[in-house]
Order: sequence, then C-alpha cells, then structure tokens
Amino acid sequence: MEMINAIGRRKASIARVYLTKGEGKIVINGKGLKEYFPQIHIQDKVVEPFKTVEAENIYDLKVNVKGGGFKGQAEAVRMAVSRALVKLNEEFRSPLKSKKYLTRDSRVVERKKYGKPKARKSFQFSKR
Repeated sequence: MEMINAIGRRKASIARVYLTKGEGKIVINGKGLKEYFPQIHIQDKVVEPFKTVEAENIYDLKVNVKGGGFKGQAEAVRMAVSRALVKLNEEFRSPLKSKKYLTRDSRVVERKKYGKPKARKSFQFSKR
C-alpha cells in the first residue's frame, strides 16, 4: 500500500492527510495527537472515522493543518481522514456517510455589517 492523501475543510481550517500502513501513529504539524489537541473530546473527533470502520491501530497518519481554531481544525482532519479511508476501500463509504463525516460543513461566521456592532446586533433604539 502506498501513501494516500486527502483534503478536508471546516470553517477557516484546511487539513491535508497522508495515510500509510503502520501501527496507528498520528502526527499533526510535527507533534503527536495528544500534544497538538490536549482536549480529549477533540482527540476523539480525529479518531472517530477509524472507530466507525473498525480500522484502529492499522494506519499511520501524517497531517498538515492550518487556519481556524482547534475545533475547526479537528473537524477538518476528521473529514480528510474519512475521505482517505474511502479512497483506500470503497466499502467504508456507507458507514462514514451515515455519520456525515464525508459532508462539508459549510457554516462560517457571518460578516459584520456597517452601522451595527456585530453581524446582527443593533444599538438600543430610542423613539424620542
């Protein structure tokens, strides 16, 4: 098996994943998974696709991720890992698709409008 790469996006984050045969080592931007994402619930987001297709500790991951915050980055990595697993084996598509790991979540922050303090918030209205 050669190296399989895939791209995942979420909010302002872009993740490039390189999947190879190995013993389950995950390296994100040159750091280990637990070092890069210290929160356990964020670590789980990255590993969820492997748990879904029961392929834990079989593949090594090398990830380059940039932009956004830690949650957006973790979900971008999750999408990229899911896409890489589908490239590897087409039978993984249905369980991953049912959990919506292959769908791009396109929700982003709404832009601020002029004359308002935030996107929709208004200053207090005074009739008189």
